[in-house]
Amino acid sequence: MTQTAIRLDESWREALQTEFDAPYMKALREFLVAEKKAGKVIFPKGSDIFRALDLTPLGSVKVVILGQDPYHGDGQAMGLCFSVRRGVRIPPSLVNIYKEMQDDLGIPPARHGDLTHWAKQGVLLLNSVLTVERGRAASHQGKGWERFTDAVIARVNDQATPVVFLLWGAYAQRKASFVDTTRHLVLKGPHPSPFSAHNGFFGGHYFSKANAFLEEHGLKPIDWRLPEDPAED
Repeated sequence: MTQTAIRLDESWREALQTEFDAPYMKALREFLVAEKKAGKVIFPKGSDIFRALDLTPLGSVKVVILGQDPYHGDGQAMGLCFSVRRGVRIPPSLVNIYKEMQDDLGIPPARHGDLTHWAKQGVLLLNSVLTVERGRAASHQGKGWERFTDAVIARVNDQATPVVFLLWGAYAQRKASFVDTTRHLVLKGPHPSPFSAHNGFFGGHYFSKANAFLEEHGLKPIDWRLPEDPAED
């Protein structure tokens, strides 16, 4: 995970330089190198680790959606929380996100799980932990990623332009508890997982509320529809 090898928008590279230079990030890089040398498979691939920050420049962030860990199954993780590449089975949590979006906005569920179209419009799809070992959920928690992504959220919080934070589940709500609600809109709900979605996730109208807030502040709303053709992302 050398800085010359990663794909990262320059706005984030500049904003997070002190984090990249910090000892904890050096230790994190050494941990990842050692894991790979030990024959362990790490997801997502190296060029996609910072994909959320590469597709959504700091000054373009309109909405933040927080996840926890990358998917740990083969072919799933792509560097955007809740998102999988076209051709990969849509994960249950994303199925429920699509259901809520259809109820809220009347948008039929997409036939794929690639959320790149959102990211390119200013939806920062940020996991708290950016890597995982294949087949071992939460295996890279406590290695430094949480501190790094706390810094990412802090940089967004410091932006003058109002931002919408969609915080689904207790973990996301704790992580972004410091967000300034006098400037930004924080929408909370249960996690969309099948284990918790029926406890209040459905009916939250997160997408329409987010767009209404953006429009109230003179910002272009998000087109939440996901095109079938990747060329339209």
